[in-house]
Amino acid sequence: MWGTKRSLSVGNWTPPLRIVIERYNLDRRSLAVVVVAGLALLAYLGAARWAGGPGFPLDDAWIHQTYARNLATTGQWAYRPGQISAGSTSPLWTVLLSIGYWLGLNFRLWTYLLGFLALLATAWEVYRLGQRLFSDRPAIAFLAALSVAIEWHLVWAAASGMETLLFTALSLTLLDAFLAGADHLRSWFGIGLLGGLLTLTRPEGMVLLALVGLARLMADRWQKTEGKGRTPMAAPFASLRAGSSFFFRWAIVVGLGFALLIVPYLAFNRVSGAGWLPNTFYAKQQEYAVLLAEPYLLRLARLVGTTWVGPQVLLVPGFAWMVWRTLSSFPSPTRGGGRGEGFTWLPLAWWATFLALYAWRLPVTYQHGRYLIPSIPILLLYGVAGTTALIRPASPRLWTRLVGRTAIGALVVVALVFLGRGGWAYAVDVQIVNTEMVAAGLWLRDHAPAAALVAAHDIGAIGYYADQPLVDLAGLVTPEVIPFLRDESHLLAYMQSRKAAYFVTFPGWYPQLSADPCFTPVYQGNAPWSLQAGGEHMVIYRTCWR
Repeated sequence: MWGTKRSLSVGNWTPPLRIVIERYNLDRRSLAVVVVAGLALLAYLGAARWAGGPGFPLDDAWIHQTYARNLATTGQWAYRPGQISAGSTSPLWTVLLSIGYWLGLNFRLWTYLLGFLALLATAWEVYRLGQRLFSDRPAIAFLAALSVAIEWHLVWAAASGMETLLFTALSLTLLDAFLAGADHLRSWFGIGLLGGLLTLTRPEGMVLLALVGLARLMADRWQKTEGKGRTPMAAPFASLRAGSSFFFRWAIVVGLGFALLIVPYLAFNRVSGAGWLPNTFYAKQQEYAVLLAEPYLLRLARLVGTTWVGPQVLLVPGFAWMVWRTLSSFPSPTRGGGRGEGFTWLPLAWWATFLALYAWRLPVTYQHGRYLIPSIPILLLYGVAGTTALIRPASPRLWTRLVGRTAIGALVVVALVFLGRGGWAYAVDVQIVNTEMVAAGLWLRDHAPAAALVAAHDIGAIGYYADQPLVDLAGLVTPEVIPFLRDESHLLAYMQSRKAAYFVTFPGWYPQLSADPCFTPVYQGNAPWSLQAGGEHMVIYRTCWR
């Protein structure tokens, strides 16, 4: 699996585990990745429990849980039973979560298990890409997979209850499926299905499928010009026939697989939401439009820098070297010996495109850059590849060997330091959500009348624990507020027209509304977590027109 040496003896293992080990050709390095990832995730969960209790570090995770619970118990795609809405950014993740409710499992444990499997899948796909792109240096694949297992952003995401690592693993799987170069209808249709699943996980997944289509078109053009002064095509696409008609046949089959999943998705969003995409897409664009006033290159630099916070900052020189090497050989295939050698540039193109898209439309870095985390495994893969080529720890020259091994030691130490700091950050994030959002939801459940309309930002934990009808001031399940969700006077008029009985928010998010004499505070938490992190307490206000 993640190596070929020192295969495990399976004679003394229990039969089920023995079958798994034999089926996937597991060796000690493979199990090292699994064990390291598992221990890292358990450490994060243990830190949260020690700090005050388990949970999720984002209120958005409770939105997924609410949709999943309602889907399992009522069969409806609704945040409130009977009110169908397109507020889930990740329908595929919601469906996976709903399986746990349907089976009667503990929802936290099931969610953590899914996150762990997504972390392992991400490491596995990084390994496969490493094998395919750098097969002349087999150690790269294992080292990159191991770095994924201990990178603190990725472990945080695995325990977050969010779809982040599912999207990451599927995007890497799509890249690997394309680079495998299978040239038959079934593989083409499978690529389309993967693109559909990726888009059902996050809407930007369709951009990767378009990028893969561009790569396929370029493959046709390269094949057409073979023998006219260009380097021959890479091995996976050596059998391609030249001409645009072949590309169009490929595109039609891929498009059919994609459409099979996406057409119902788009139709549902159009009928029940603000547009063809989930409500979140439009709400976030409106909420953070003010950030677009900053020059684009500054936005892009800020986002890229956020992904370097960790041991990967030491890999940046190696990553930059790999980028230069790839660009210097583009568009000719790299002579690296790997099956995907002709498309060494494709994962890098996805890395750059992904960050460029967020810098263009959603340049936010809060919550440890959670939207940007899917780009980190590619940074690790190419960073490891470039760094191992530069430092040469096995060099026969003493000083070169000494510098190389010192660099490896520094990477290990920095990785462990950040892993520990990330674990504490995760514990703090969980406690903030538990003591502010969850606590507010429990107060409303226990003290507010069942029919009282609650206007809130955020609605995740409130929606999960309290049964009152909701107005979502962030627009996820109340899309009619999206056009004016940053206009406090308009929001005040809207809440009054709906006769909202309670208004729930952090005061700093809506300073004018929070200071309005019509709102009387009736509850706020007293836990120190939010204040120590530089935040404030969530407040529940009773309105004057209730």
